[in-house]
Amino acid sequence: MEFPTQMYMGGRLTDGQATLDVLNPATETHVATVAAAGPDDVQAALECARDAFPEWSGLPIAERQRWMLKLRDEVIANEEYLRLCIHHEMGKSWAATQEDFDSLRNSLGYYAEEIARLHDYGLADRAGTHTHRMVHEAAGVAVAFLAWNFPLLNLAFKIGPAMAAGCPVIIRPSNDTPISAYAVGQLCHRIGLPKGAVQIIATASYDVADALSASTIPAVLTLIGSTATGQHIMRTGATSIKKYSMELGGNAPALVFPDADLDVAVDTLCGIKFNNAGQICVSPNRVFVHRDVLDDFSAKAAARAKSAKVGWDRHADITTGPVINAKAFARMKALIGDAWNKGAALLAGGDRPAQLDRGFFIAPTVLGNVTEDMDVYRQETFGPIISIIPFDDDTDLIAKANDCEEGGLTAFVFTRDLALAERHAAALRYGEIQINGVKYDIDLPHGGFGQSGIGHDCSPLALHDYLVLKRITRANGAHS
Repeated sequence: MEFPTQMYMGGRLTDGQATLDVLNPATETHVATVAAAGPDDVQAALECARDAFPEWSGLPIAERQRWMLKLRDEVIANEEYLRLCIHHEMGKSWAATQEDFDSLRNSLGYYAEEIARLHDYGLADRAGTHTHRMVHEAAGVAVAFLAWNFPLLNLAFKIGPAMAAGCPVIIRPSNDTPISAYAVGQLCHRIGLPKGAVQIIATASYDVADALSASTIPAVLTLIGSTATGQHIMRTGATSIKKYSMELGGNAPALVFPDADLDVAVDTLCGIKFNNAGQICVSPNRVFVHRDVLDDFSAKAAARAKSAKVGWDRHADITTGPVINAKAFARMKALIGDAWNKGAALLAGGDRPAQLDRGFFIAPTVLGNVTEDMDVYRQETFGPIISIIPFDDDTDLIAKANDCEEGGLTAFVFTRDLALAERHAAALRYGEIQINGVKYDIDLPHGGFGQSGIGHDCSPLALHDYLVLKRITRANGAHS
């Protein structure tokens, strides 16, 4: 298969001042050499977006909707192509690529509808002397920095609300997974999207990427990535006053009480932890299990880990693919080794699956007796490792669950006692509390507390990250 290699910039497909090599982490083989932006390319993209802003933001909503739905239809027509790009650039299982594709399709359709539901509104005047209204307007040029773990889902969460709001958007995909984003650029070019409304450029270095955030042209900087990357972008973006929308890291806790449905708890937690090789921002990293059900939960989780199908084969029922690169593989090994050396019990996994002699595969791993001095407890794992921490009562459980340097994105609670669940949900300092299951969709807000981010992806709330409010006040009785 021939993969896309050109950036989409200034309304056309183009090479850049540099190149990037993309490897398949499942095979450690070369997938493609793609164009990457240098400093001059970045400046040209920024200026193109700036120049496009008046026209794109000034289009009637119905016209922007038409372009979004036209792109959505092109996405639908190229489903297999887009999914193959992800399958190869990330080593993701074929089944798992469906979520990425669905997210892009759904985002374009959802925000094309949602922008029409957003209404300006009036304000009461206490003295009755004036009439006031609040008007939504596009904030300006947006720059979106994407993580590699869900190449098209992450792109979807940014392109939908940005286009709907009227913000020209420059999308900078991860250097590990630019191919599927470039495929979207091909589709934008194919439908003749107005110049500058969307641009998709990888960058050859972090210094070049920094030029996107350091520029005074963007009004909005948005990111899906780590907390450290978010802090860095905010520092480099301080050249001017900008809006920020950031979905960052977290060290998600899960609380499993003695009355919990253990099958539901294990299915939910292992499903999130082993799918996508645990490379999910909401993956449960610290699983606090009441000692009364510790043995049963641990046995079920270990069995689930051992039964997982690890590998890379489009035609096989794969549940767990590779981690993204050699650095991530080495980090997984180091986390497991540190836990083992400090007394953790290795209940499943712990190394490369025996049948796989290449690729960055880590067998789904379950660690028991994890303690607070272990790196796997303190760090966001971002890999297929479940860490089980026993507890006897909930005296200090909330304090431990909330003790998270990375900030609070998601927490999980499993119990049949709904009053207990609601009490803990109220006390957990996380942006999302999932009780006895998990649910995400384009219409549900996704955001965290503290170091886990600012703003929201998904839902109508995401639109507001790309909009500003203007107050228009008119004196009553004034001449027309």
